[in-house]
Amino acid sequence: MTQAIVGVHGIWNFRRGETPGQAAENLARVWHTGIATALRRAGVSGPPPGLSVAYYADLLRKPGRQGTGGDLDDLDPFEAEFARRWMGELDLPAGVAAGQATVEVRQAVETLARMRFLGPPATKWFVAGLCREVPAYLKDPDSPARAAARARVTDTLESTCARVVIAHSLGSVVAYEALWARPDLSVDLLVTLGSPLALPHAVLPRLRPAPVDGRGARPPGVARWVNLADPGDIVAVPKNGIGRTFDGVDTDDHTIIHAFDFHLAKNYLAHQRLGEILRTTL
Repeated sequence: MTQAIVGVHGIWNFRRGETPGQAAENLARVWHTGIATALRRAGVSGPPPGLSVAYYADLLRKPGRQGTGGDLDDLDPFEAEFARRWMGELDLPAGVAAGQATVEVRQAVETLARMRFLGPPATKWFVAGLCREVPAYLKDPDSPARAAARARVTDTLESTCARVVIAHSLGSVVAYEALWARPDLSVDLLVTLGSPLALPHAVLPRLRPAPVDGRGARPPGVARWVNLADPGDIVAVPKNGIGRTFDGVDTDDHTIIHAFDFHLAKNYLAHQRLGEILRTTL
């Protein structure tokens, strides 16, 4: 089966009751609809290109936790430390995210919700997912789950012969490591959406391969790398971090995706700017 695009999803995509294959197919339909909208908005006529999704959420799930709720008090010490380091890069008042107890994380989340005019319950739910799934992938560089997630990406690339990778949120971390692990795979275009790759202390130093002198680089098999981030995306921090921190990034584009839902994959996927980026390659 030849497809043009492989999508790599982000957080909160565990699909209960579905096999990994079923989940990948169902997510691919959602992504295909979004990208078709983006291309149409960019003035591209004709049917949208074929797309497959590399699904890995099942590999990071802790039974009874991930995908089932947003309880910040349930964060383990590593997850809570990730939360503090991540929120330390946001525009919160000095000292809000300091401290060792999860109560400090809750206070920071409440402040974030007020400052960004977000609903507190939805913000807590989002932060809990982010601070569980990203650490679940990054905590152990040699974990079987981390290797298996990368393999889902490279296996999908090999089976579909796709030459474009679109990776959202945590998926950009998985895709970045997967492409570095398989430099023999040729990709014409890597598009990262709402990516936390440049997040200091919490993500960047834990990447494999490790950054050299604080800098990462475009995977060797990738011909072109475009990063797209909403300026208000609380995951894609620090602002302009991808372009400043990674060598070989061709474009680090900061475009308003949505006034409030600035990290949702569906809004990135359907945006005209993504259609314009894809129009030059597909």
